[in-house]
Amino acid sequence: MSPASIAEDLTRAGHALDAAGLVTAFGHVSARISDEELLITPPWPLGALAGGEFPQLSICAGELPDDAPREAWMHTAIAAVRPDVGAICRAQPPTVAATATLGIPLVPLHGQGSLLGPIVPIFHNSRLIREPGIARELAAALGSATALVLRGNGAITVGATLPEAVARMWILEETAKLTLAVAAHGPVRPLPAEEQAAWAATGSELLNRIWHHLTAASR
Repeated sequence: MSPASIAEDLTRAGHALDAAGLVTAFGHVSARISDEELLITPPWPLGALAGGEFPQLSICAGELPDDAPREAWMHTAIAAVRPDVGAICRAQPPTVAATATLGIPLVPLHGQGSLLGPIVPIFHNSRLIREPGIARELAAALGSATALVLRGNGAITVGATLPEAVARMWILEETAKLTLAVAAHGPVRPLPAEEQAAWAATGSELLNRIWHHLTAASR
């Protein structure tokens, strides 16, 4: 895809995240345009994106462009150690924040939750990710996972494609809603591992369907 096409998809992603209530004034999304570069949304509310110029990030650069979000370090740190990641979504899902505050782990309670892996790791440092060192710590906390809860500071989801990263953020919030509902009445028990694996095998198909649902709802 050309950078212009990727920019269009980043705009659609921003509008979809806003319409789904996953971002407010803060959040950003990036996608690879080459092995060494990312295109990222500007430091502006995602629901207000209207095209235009999107900052380019060099994954190995020691400085950020002036027009990039100050937390763009998290995107470059993840991309540097995860060549399988083609897109990164950083949002503020409200129910996810509640589960992190309560110390309730997010595990697959329904089939779609299996597309996040057996348990979502938590990054326990709530500071803004505005320098390379803490960004590298965040990338290490994510490891090989597809989602990471930032205690007191939102969440990150990743994917091979932009639709996958955005869809996983929606699933993360839905999982958190279900988790709080279950925890109010009894223990939180994940699906059996073999059932999780069966759902995970359908990941690409289901994630793309969720992307189409979210982008249609934002029009």
